[in-house]
Amino acid sequence: MNYDRRQRKPSFLALAGGLLAAAAVGLSAYASHGVAAIQAQSLLQTAALFAFGHGLALAALAPGTTRRMGKAALCLLLLGTLLFAGSLAAAVFAGLSTRLAPAGGMGLMLGWVVWAVDAVRR
Repeated sequence: MNYDRRQRKPSFLALAGGLLAAAAVGLSAYASHGVAAIQAQSLLQTAALFAFGHGLALAALAPGTTRRMGKAALCLLLLGTLLFAGSLAAAVFAGLSTRLAPAGGMGLMLGWVVWAVDAVRR
């Protein structure tokens, strides 16, 4: 594997992963210091946990992923994280329903399964 930066293309998925991880730190801090309601704290901490974990995975895995199936898996992880964590955060900040969270969770599970299948096929 060649790590020469000049030979690699910029990675949107790695950028998105870094931004998700940064947002997760902010969500966690806000949940700890800016929200009094226990239910809201719990939703934000869960959103932060999933955003950080999957953001870190995207930031780490995306630069070395060249196969189409691997990229599709990472896109599913990004979409699933945005739907899952975004739905939980939107419930706290905008009073919206969390109805998109299950679809996001399914996207996350599917993304990891596709990643595993791609890993076996290499």
